[in-house]
Amino acid sequence: MKKLFIAFVLIAGFSFSSQAQEIADNALGLRLGDNDGFGAEISYQRALGGNNRLELDLGINDGKYYDAFKLAALYQWVWNIDGGFNWYAGVGGGLGSVSYDNRPNDNVYDGRSEFFAFGAGDIGIEYNFDIPLLISLDFRPEIGFNDFNDDLGFDIALGLRYQF
Repeated sequence: MKKLFIAFVLIAGFSFSSQAQEIADNALGLRLGDNDGFGAEISYQRALGGNNRLELDLGINDGKYYDAFKLAALYQWVWNIDGGFNWYAGVGGGLGSVSYDNRPNDNVYDGRSEFFAFGAGDIGIEYNFDIPLLISLDFRPEIGFNDFNDDLGFDIALGLRYQF
């Protein structure tokens, strides 16, 4: 099964490589999303080649009973759809810190803070305007390795970035 998956990824990569579009060397902006609470991230993208890039996101997540800070790093592949539209997919992970608020009838988490790590995937669509503006909509499933995010979380976000 693993060999079949690797073969599929290689064939798909070769078939899409002819459609690769040059991407901006740098892009800086905001990524606004929702994963069990409002989250905002400062997002930086750095081109690593013709159709590959690295995305770094530093963000906050504000839930009903917690506040979290996290740093995510994702390696992404970018493919041209048509005109200024691209789609992309990536993998990565990150680290963060969470501080719990007082919950009614629950003293286990009151005032507790902890660090966490997570793995993430990313798939999305973006539009590259004629001006140096990039708008994107992406889906980022994240799986954590501690009490804060020990299950699969789904993050859908809108990104606005200035390209330079």
